[in-house]
Amino acid sequence: MLKNIVYAIIVAFILPNTISAQTTAKIAPKREFRGIWVATVANIDWPSKPGLSIDQQKQELIALLDQHKKNGMNAIILQVRPAADAFYSKSREPWSQWLMGRQGLAPSPGYDPLEFAIKEAHSRGMELHAWFNPYRATMGGSSTVSSGHMTAKRPDMFFLYGGKKQFDPGLPEVREYIVEVILDVVKGYDVDGIHFDDYFYPYPISGQRINDALTFAKYPNGFTDIKDWRRNNVDMLIKMLDDSIHHYKKYVKFGISPFGIWKNSFEDAEGSKTNGLSNYAELFADSRKWVKEGWVDYINPQIYFSFTRKAAPFGTLVDWWSNNTFGRHLYIGQAAYLVNQKMEAAWRQPSQIPDQIRYLRENNRVQGSVFFSSKSFTTVARAVGDSLKNDLYKYPALPPQMPWLDDVVPNAPQNFKAEAANDGVHLQWTKPFMAEDGETASGYVIYRFEEGEKISVLNPKNILRISFEDFTSFIDTTVEKGKRYNYLVTALDRLKNESEPSGPVGVETK
Repeated sequence: MLKNIVYAIIVAFILPNTISAQTTAKIAPKREFRGIWVATVANIDWPSKPGLSIDQQKQELIALLDQHKKNGMNAIILQVRPAADAFYSKSREPWSQWLMGRQGLAPSPGYDPLEFAIKEAHSRGMELHAWFNPYRATMGGSSTVSSGHMTAKRPDMFFLYGGKKQFDPGLPEVREYIVEVILDVVKGYDVDGIHFDDYFYPYPISGQRINDALTFAKYPNGFTDIKDWRRNNVDMLIKMLDDSIHHYKKYVKFGISPFGIWKNSFEDAEGSKTNGLSNYAELFADSRKWVKEGWVDYINPQIYFSFTRKAAPFGTLVDWWSNNTFGRHLYIGQAAYLVNQKMEAAWRQPSQIPDQIRYLRENNRVQGSVFFSSKSFTTVARAVGDSLKNDLYKYPALPPQMPWLDDVVPNAPQNFKAEAANDGVHLQWTKPFMAEDGETASGYVIYRFEEGEKISVLNPKNILRISFEDFTSFIDTTVEKGKRYNYLVTALDRLKNESEPSGPVGVETK
């Protein structure tokens, strides 16, 4: 993510479903992935600096989540492993230096940053995707690692490139280790997704050479071309992770955010009409293959380009990726951090990112976007946040469904009641009966309608609250006295399939 390169992100295609609760509109869709990257490496987004007290860390994260919730986001992509270290306690790797100021230094007992983030995100109706950097182990020669860091314990598993130590993807024990690290989180935490960014083999640096010839000689796996061998090493890790994640928790989504260009058309007729660095040739990452093989649930290309970027126009890459989704979800990575930058006039136009979102919504093979990064919305991209909050993301949205993982709709909540009181309307219900896949409810959506308004769950403007928790009551404190309202409630399962509604229940406020 940290780079002066340009990326891509794709926004909202809704799979048809037989029940009316799943249908959405193209404008202000009811289902759309609206994500934000929260980078912890070098304290880019959170925490603001290492060594903050636990209360300060929590307050910062709550403020960050509240801001993005107001802007309409429904997913947090939280970086939990920036450099073979951890922002969570159930880890075989040391605590990150960007948490308490020294690698291996634990925060206060009983505090788990990832666990706290999941709880706070879910209460706001936001998914939490745990973002891992699979191969990076240090950020440079000045990095001080703890005795428990893998570079100290197993120096044979790394090569040095550009002053940074990186796991050697050609070693079988490296692939096995990375899978184990990620499964610690899959098994131990209530995450909604596992997420990789664009760092696989390192971005090329002039004069630098990847020192993996000995690994190639030892584990050729039938390859004679080292470039094909490197791509296969990454492929094997992606396939292993897809199998392993879904073996333990079928509902945990696996997504990758590669650099925006797979191949240029001058390299391959199937590539995009662009002229830039390519995943395939320079990073040894065959990102299109992962989608085609169904090894990822979503692809999130970083299309950090403007519409007028000559070498790689935003629209060209969005169109190319939308034609290469193979039935998986496509979320577009958008460059909030480039707003108002001086090097390209297009980024000084206030309409650049809003127009990108509108462009995505015109393409029914795009299901949403993810913005880099969180801090930008308090600095250069404040106006973009206003556009989201007041217009494009004015109404809430549910994440899009993934029927290849789960297409069983939950049953409706039971015994739905509404009662007017002096402090608002008290809503209460009981959990639905178990669906045929064994799920009851992992969350709920509450809808509110004014008297005379058409009662339908199709329009997101009627969504009062989304929560990915199993609470069974709510107080609506935003009602006007003396007015009559109708309420509905639906159940959500882990993959956000939505039940038929219970209700409507009418009530007149006091």
